[in-house]
Amino acid sequence: MASAADTVSAPQGASDAPVIGLVSAGHFVSHVYILLLPPLFDLIRDDYGLSYREIALAITGFNIVSAALQTPAGFLVDRWGAGRLLIGGLLMGATSVAAVALIHSYWALVGCYAVTGLANTIFHPADYAILSHAVASKRMGKAFSIHGFSGLLGFAASPVIMWFAAGLWGWRGGLLVAAALGLVVALILLAQHRRLAVIPPREHAARPVGHSEEGLRLLLTPAILRNLMFFMFLALATGGISSFSLVALAALWETPRAVASTALTAFLLLSALGVLLGGIIADRTRHHTRVAAMGFAASAAVILAIGTIDLGGVPLIFLMSAAGLLNGVIQPSRDMIVRSVTPAGSFGKVFGFVTTGFNIGGVISPLLYAWFMDHGEPRGVFLASVAMTLLALLTVSTTRTRRSVVAAE
Repeated sequence: MASAADTVSAPQGASDAPVIGLVSAGHFVSHVYILLLPPLFDLIRDDYGLSYREIALAITGFNIVSAALQTPAGFLVDRWGAGRLLIGGLLMGATSVAAVALIHSYWALVGCYAVTGLANTIFHPADYAILSHAVASKRMGKAFSIHGFSGLLGFAASPVIMWFAAGLWGWRGGLLVAAALGLVVALILLAQHRRLAVIPPREHAARPVGHSEEGLRLLLTPAILRNLMFFMFLALATGGISSFSLVALAALWETPRAVASTALTAFLLLSALGVLLGGIIADRTRHHTRVAAMGFAASAAVILAIGTIDLGGVPLIFLMSAAGLLNGVIQPSRDMIVRSVTPAGSFGKVFGFVTTGFNIGGVISPLLYAWFMDHGEPRGVFLASVAMTLLALLTVSTTRTRRSVVAAE
């Protein structure tokens, strides 16, 4: 069970900002670590004499470990305390990244990066548990949006950090810089650990689902399973655009690489800004399923237009920007939907379970969209993304509220 240090209520009127900032800093580091290797592929390949497939095995290992162990990590978060495990995850991640740099072995690269995937299992369940317990409900949407924005910022920063550091000190030096970043953030969180040690306010408390058997029954309820599918379909929908839109646009419309790259950059940038806008919207409405459903419907229409009409440069960039904005706006409402069906004391296990959908989607997505490209069907990249978006719309539209879930139990 969580110790007393992990069950201290936030003081009356305490500011949410420091907690949100600390949790978001850890989330930023976790996303930096997810994209550590791709910017270094060529350097690692030349050093070890590997194929791209052999290097990609390390990323596959990372995702398999994360997908398999994130739900158990969520149970540990609810039992042992989110704050201490979040700090431990940062330290484990920093240590494993440093080991990749310091141990001169290909199999050490694969094994140690898999350990980084193990560390990654802590972040989502711990982050959402801390935010759900510590932040006032009226500001929860903004908290989730800042948390999501920090992750997207980590994705954007990772290639820049790696390219710059590797240019100065080689790829091993770049990884050591990333390890140092994780260590520094872990030490900051350790110094502020009391801010992370919170429990749900008494007026919102419910009997926590603490035992493994009860927890498993909770995860297998229809509302939670629909949210798992929701996250998986969302990852599959966005994975096609973020990873394959460049090659698909070139093959489909002969879009110049500069234009396609600008459009993709606009998609990613507007996704980040959309998350912040979505947080404001989420705090001003209780109808989170409607917000998500309308966002998905509009996003599907935009992506369908991109895949079926030769738009030219400026309209393409505009529509990709719109798709990115919609994708970002949806995310805080997505998180609020999960929170609405989760009993107090079970945020770690539930968010750990449903966000496993990201990892499942991350494993399937490259294979699915690569199949379309290998078979000369670039339009299939966009049509499949539309289909996954509509499936996400279906799952979010049929998710029940907390009241109906409790009644069912």
